[in-house]
Amino acid sequence: MSAKGFDKNSIIGLVLIGAIMFVFSYINNPSEEDIRAQKEQEAKQEQIDTQQKDELSAAIVNPDTLTETIIDSAIINNLDSANNSKLLAEYGSFAKAAVGEKKELILENEKIKVTLSNKGGRVTTVQLKEFQTYDSLPLFLFHEDSSRFNIELSTNNGLGGTRVVNTENLYFETEDRDVKVEGESSNSISMKLYYGSKDKYLEYKYTLKGNSYLVDFELNSVGFDDVISKDFPYYAHWSIFAPNQEKTIPNQQQKSTIYYKYNNGDIDYIFETKYEGDELISPVDWIMFKQQYFNSTIIATEKPFEKGAASEGKGQFDIETIELPEGQTTNYVQGMSTYLTIPYDGGNNESFAMQYYFGPNRSQNLEAVGIGLEETLDYGWGIFGWVNTILIRPVFDFLNGFNISIGIIILLLTLIIKSVLFPITWKTYLSSAKMKVLKPEIEALKKKNGNDKMKQQQATMALYRQTGVNPLAGCIPMLIQMPILFALFRFFPATFDLRQKSFLWAEDLSTYDSIYDFPGGFDIPFYGDHISLFTLMMAVSMIFYTKSNSQMTSGMGGDAGGAMAAQMKMMTYLMPIMMLFFFNSYAAGLSLYYLIANLITIGQQYAIKKWIVDEDKLMAKIQANKTKKKKKSGFAAKLEKRMKEAQTLQEKRKKK
Repeated sequence: MSAKGFDKNSIIGLVLIGAIMFVFSYINNPSEEDIRAQKEQEAKQEQIDTQQKDELSAAIVNPDTLTETIIDSAIINNLDSANNSKLLAEYGSFAKAAVGEKKELILENEKIKVTLSNKGGRVTTVQLKEFQTYDSLPLFLFHEDSSRFNIELSTNNGLGGTRVVNTENLYFETEDRDVKVEGESSNSISMKLYYGSKDKYLEYKYTLKGNSYLVDFELNSVGFDDVISKDFPYYAHWSIFAPNQEKTIPNQQQKSTIYYKYNNGDIDYIFETKYEGDELISPVDWIMFKQQYFNSTIIATEKPFEKGAASEGKGQFDIETIELPEGQTTNYVQGMSTYLTIPYDGGNNESFAMQYYFGPNRSQNLEAVGIGLEETLDYGWGIFGWVNTILIRPVFDFLNGFNISIGIIILLLTLIIKSVLFPITWKTYLSSAKMKVLKPEIEALKKKNGNDKMKQQQATMALYRQTGVNPLAGCIPMLIQMPILFALFRFFPATFDLRQKSFLWAEDLSTYDSIYDFPGGFDIPFYGDHISLFTLMMAVSMIFYTKSNSQMTSGMGGDAGGAMAAQMKMMTYLMPIMMLFFFNSYAAGLSLYYLIANLITIGQQYAIKKWIVDEDKLMAKIQANKTKKKKKSGFAAKLEKRMKEAQTLQEKRKKK
């Protein structure tokens, strides 16, 4: 092309290009038949797209029309409803169950009232109908807003991967209504979580018998062999924040924790005063959320729960006690949580049988379950627990069977125990009386031997041997009765039958009695904000008891008699003050027991001194023993030999 315009060659080129385009367009122009076929194809595709959209939208309402082949990411992208698309992506064939209306069903008998929710299919509240809180309100073991039960399902997503679905977010379907049973009858409530069709579902079945604290809980999976991803069990999470039920939260916290029983028979727990988590080391038969006087326990009745989330590397503790959040310290005691694994073998139809125990920590009720729940009652460790189990509790239960006041039962129990221990009290007094009679002679030996401690000890031991007096005779009986005293210290706080039982001015023997509450929230450190009269009376009785006991043992101690007398005088006042501070916020029933026990012991000591032990006759007998030839016991011979060796060694050191 020239500067002036198009030249001849340019014009020819443009004409040729135009001619080629015309010919090409004419050749490729569709016929009327082709145009008609194209229109039919477009109409058919539009019909298919519309049908797929309708099917997916309808699936939210009717799962019978939903299949895994329809749930495809490409189709989801074509949906007009962003919400439906999100539900399908998150829940898959459970999408319908993600939308619903919450409703509750009641499962009730003479003892408990269990509320079930269709959302999550879980137990939301449990009321114990026979009991009330300290404030005379209905007693609930837990509430809906402070508890959780969820099963994590690992489902196939239809694309070769796994989709995690939580049952707590889904609505179960049920045709049942409220159920109330009595006597020997039983009834059930069934809730089902459908997976796309009526022949694939997860069922929670709750069964309650009359007059029982047990709720059967059966988990059934139907048609789930191609629903749950291979080798994935059901991960269950159960947690509650225990509500405040008694007079003081600190006392409840000291008794609230998690107990659990391994399948091999061992029972373990988290220490009551700690907030910590732990990992289960093997399968467990049951997990108990224990409160001071009540508990909620989940039980595997046929095969055990497997180890929980921690062993699967999911980051949570299998069991955990949780400290209260800010602002909840007046409403709740503490949190308790467990992660359990419910085994699933990948079968088409499988069941896992469980039970809940919702009831009191009362020995006869726990024993009736027959799986060792009664071993969670804290009667003390070792010999103290044995004394309570073998001796104290049977006597208490026997007296309690007469349906008399718990205060009178404590009085009778104390009389029985002190009667059983009377021979020990008499033996202790007799030993101290012998020591008292010998005291003048021991003082004479002390003057005779001067500051030579070794000779003094040898002479004193010889005197004991001549008179037939055993200086340890008074100590051994006291050691024998110590396990009983400590056992009773653990027995009363752990005994359910003291709860809300009144006696005299005490309205509840399971907690402290108060005759005066300090005004304005005033609190004495280590003492409290009130005055407990039973504790005050117990402390006063201890002063008289200590004085009586010091008089009884005034002859004991030999060379150390003066020091012991000074210590006893100090303990006469120090011990009651310590007990006054320690017991002021403790169970009034325990203070009542120690008060009665002190008074009975003072009376026994007076009776022994007045009518049983004659010190003049005892002196005559001791003097008569001096004239008798006595064979040394093996222990006495060894002791005397050791003392002579020590004396010889001491003399050698002095010569050096």
